[in-house]
Amino acid sequence: MQPIRTHGNRIHLLENGEEYFPRVFAAIAQARSSVLLETFILFEDRVGLALRQELIAAARRGVHVAVTVDGYGSPDLSHDFVAGMVDAGVRLHIFAPRRKLLGMRTNLFRRMHRKLVAVDGKLAFVGGINFSAEHLGDFGPQAKQDYAVEVEGPIAVQVHRFLVATMAAAMTEEPADADRDAWLARLPAPVLRPGTPEAAGATAWFVTRDNDSHRTDIEWEYLQAIRQARRQVIIANAYFLPGYRLLHALCDASRRGVDVRLILQGNPDMLWVKRMADMLYAHLHDSGVRIFEYCRRPLHGKVALVDEDWSTVGSSNLDPLSLSLNLEANLIIRDKDFTDTLRSNLENLMVSSCKEIAPDRETRRAPLQLATNALMFHFLRRFPAWSGWLPAHTPKLVLAQPERRPGWFALRKRSAD
Repeated sequence: MQPIRTHGNRIHLLENGEEYFPRVFAAIAQARSSVLLETFILFEDRVGLALRQELIAAARRGVHVAVTVDGYGSPDLSHDFVAGMVDAGVRLHIFAPRRKLLGMRTNLFRRMHRKLVAVDGKLAFVGGINFSAEHLGDFGPQAKQDYAVEVEGPIAVQVHRFLVATMAAAMTEEPADADRDAWLARLPAPVLRPGTPEAAGATAWFVTRDNDSHRTDIEWEYLQAIRQARRQVIIANAYFLPGYRLLHALCDASRRGVDVRLILQGNPDMLWVKRMADMLYAHLHDSGVRIFEYCRRPLHGKVALVDEDWSTVGSSNLDPLSLSLNLEANLIIRDKDFTDTLRSNLENLMVSSCKEIAPDRETRRAPLQLATNALMFHFLRRFPAWSGWLPAHTPKLVLAQPERRPGWFALRKRSAD
């Protein structure tokens, strides 16, 4: 689906699970026709169980409920957890599940990394927050810092239509099934009315990344905004290992006088993330880019703003997996009020919970560091082409069909575009 600019949208920033989960659960509780949901991670913890309860209740009152989870991100859902949803009428698909090999997951590449919810074709949620207790502050030191948006208006219809198309494509590959055909026939597909530029509310468009015709759409939105920046660029991104073009655009913007700030992980959930980003610090500092490390807990956000009225919130990291392999979804927002809200949040984060990393002149001149940086730049420059050598496949969805034997459920393979 090509991005369509829509106008007259209401967009509300949600920070962490404390704000996100109650809004999603309330929307599902009020659903009247459909709930469509995609998530990378669905854990069988207090958040996952609460979501399951709302989905089951919605399905039992006649709402069309379809859920897709990633086979790598959500590998250990129990028979009872799945069976309760399916028995209530929830259609549960799993993206590219594979059996573990020697206790290790093998479906490492081309993950379904989107986090989307669409309710009744009127309300939608887009962001980076998974359905896991890790996104709640009381989880402990490893609780995630993250963002999502709640949207109403034409852009919510666009998200709904995307999920309808994605899930319907999977279902139509299944063997003939009267229940499935009736489900699809009754699934509402509202008409998208983009509105006029003069309409009150935010302008926004929905951008996805796949391994077919939209391989670079999200990266291109970043590049266009950064290349046109005149005053400020702030990026908060958990896994920062951008491609050569993005890295060059950030440095070029800083050299022409734009205030470029990066908020990256200082308390990483995976140590390699920080070590890889560290290799870029000297080059970024040489161009005047300011780097802040978020140290209160692991940063999981994927948000950015440029100048007065451009911002993005979504699932896409700025690393090789998100930019070259995974299925991702971001919302691009042109609205001064929303951008000001996001700017205020990120500036407060930098003051209250970050430390600014000062340039390290001696480390920058170390021969080993210079050689490592050179190798890293070449890797970044060529990775998008090299990623084509990794195992490629059409996205595979598998319909979960619990059987009556405890601890086991069948998975029937289906393909989707």
